[in-house]
Amino acid sequence: MTLTPAHVLRASDVGHRRYPESHVICRRDVLTVAVRSSNPVLGRLGEAARAERSTGLSVPEYGYGVPPGYGAPTVAGRMMTIDDVVTRAVMLVLLTAAVAAVSWFSLRVGPVVYLAAIGSSIAGLVLGLVITFARVTNPLVISAYAVLQGVILGVVSRAFEQFYPGIVLQAVVGTVGVFAGMAMLYKTRVLRATPKFTRWVIGALIGVVALSLLNFVFAIFGGNLGLIYYGPGEKGGMIPIIFSLVCIAIGALTFIIDFDQVEQGVRYGLPERYAWYCSFGLLVGLIFLYWQILRLLGYLRN
Repeated sequence: MTLTPAHVLRASDVGHRRYPESHVICRRDVLTVAVRSSNPVLGRLGEAARAERSTGLSVPEYGYGVPPGYGAPTVAGRMMTIDDVVTRAVMLVLLTAAVAAVSWFSLRVGPVVYLAAIGSSIAGLVLGLVITFARVTNPLVISAYAVLQGVILGVVSRAFEQFYPGIVLQAVVGTVGVFAGMAMLYKTRVLRATPKFTRWVIGALIGVVALSLLNFVFAIFGGNLGLIYYGPGEKGGMIPIIFSLVCIAIGALTFIIDFDQVEQGVRYGLPERYAWYCSFGLLVGLIFLYWQILRLLGYLRN
């Protein structure tokens, strides 16, 4: 989740500032803007691109034309493309779904179910944080995260399905629908990852995560703030329904940030392996959105 953005000035805009009579720009200037961005994910991608450039690997110095007096770029290796990100994201989703199906049918009763659920949750959280902050691009590590999430998805989804038949399919359809809708809004530029938009979404996301953790801590000790009820058979009420709707809205808006991250990563000329990091971010967003929709449907069906 995977864990993410501010507006990166377009090449022509920056180019006009630095070269008033030209439409070209050094990619170094784009990277500088990205690193100084208020978007932590774009900032990490900018730092990654700058590090690749400093070591002489893959990232070209210039990507929108070479100003007078500058040498031509030297490119080594294949650059990341949007198709690379889409392909890897689909692979991760399919892997997660396959593992979820296996755990659904194999982990039915007994202590192993609770052990698998708790163990995969903790391991997935730790591994997700490591991937996010260390900018891990190893496909095996990211695939391991997908496997862990598949285990917990299968176990919990089966528990919800036993209480509310058909709820899992509804949650899947809802997740795909929201994702497709946000992709359309981004494609048509109805929503953009501007600095103000990014600060608002990230601030709201931090807020709901903090409240969720606080609610979980209270639940461990026998209390509950009334924001989230974890059992599929527990009654909710208006407060948890409203909180779930807020989480769904924020989770949907984070896709705008993810799409912008991918677009800017391609623009930076990041190496192909960073497609795994970007696809990890999309997977995290999809899983988060699925949980929120599943929980909301459980409240409404109870």
